[in-house]
Amino acid sequence: MKFKNQTAASELILLGMTHDSELQPLIFCLFLSMYLITILGNLLIILTVRADSNLHTPMFFFLSNLSLNDICLSSTTIPKLLVSIQTQDQKITYTGCLSQVSFVLIFGGMENCLLAVMAYDRYVAICQPLRYQVILSSDFCVLLLVLSLLISTVHALLHTVMALRLSFCTNVEIPHFFCELAQLINLACSDTFINTLMVYSAANIFFGVPIAGIIFSYSKIVSSVFRMHSVGGRYKAFSTCGSYLSVVFLFYVTGFGVHLSPTVVDSSTKNAVASVMYIVIPQMINPFIYSLRNREMKIALRHLISGKPFLFLCS
Repeated sequence: MKFKNQTAASELILLGMTHDSELQPLIFCLFLSMYLITILGNLLIILTVRADSNLHTPMFFFLSNLSLNDICLSSTTIPKLLVSIQTQDQKITYTGCLSQVSFVLIFGGMENCLLAVMAYDRYVAICQPLRYQVILSSDFCVLLLVLSLLISTVHALLHTVMALRLSFCTNVEIPHFFCELAQLINLACSDTFINTLMVYSAANIFFGVPIAGIIFSYSKIVSSVFRMHSVGGRYKAFSTCGSYLSVVFLFYVTGFGVHLSPTVVDSSTKNAVASVMYIVIPQMINPFIYSLRNREMKIALRHLISGKPFLFLCS
């Protein structure tokens, strides 16, 4: 079976967040601020982890890669929006749109896999602390990262190749600030049954398995925390888990809502807002949730900013 681009439109139009021209400067400033916070926050985490050998552990290895992925995911969507507002040119080529779809799926898939891997990391650290270094060896950590990237890439390419079989009418207007797979399928002139079936099937498998892993890991973690004798230890563990699960909830619920809910897909306003909640906000607050609540990371950040050498006292 051959797949080829059957669209009659060489260019598509991204309508952005709103049609109100008076709100465009506000939206530009808002997204520029969020993008800069995302880049600077995640870049600071990456530099801190690389600079301090005390942070060369599995947890911070996955955290630094999550930060890198967050930078890539945000850079796939926000700069195009900012340029469109500044130049007042909302056009995007068909090739550029498909490329954006593919990269969003790759980095969104990586986010999905890394959240599951980080949950497994915390499960081993809390439930099997004596075997932590043995189970999560450096080679195994790299293997988990490579597998996550491979699975995410295959998943993205599968959807992108299937999108090539779709036909689009001329003057296609996408009621969104970036090219999203669900919106692209919704606007196609040709039959989209296979594409829609793939979205539902892939979502159940590709996102369902990591979610099941996260639920399993944290159910075991909660069970272990309840067996702790220290009240302070329980509070610290629940505080960390609560922050992590709040970001996981935000990422998955809004993501599923965008791709699987007919109500959200059919409403451009709901779709755009929901997409911001999983494609922009989690990437911006991840450094604060995962890192700035961590004592070792706080100390390392202070030394990195002040330019002092990294000296930690063994407790």
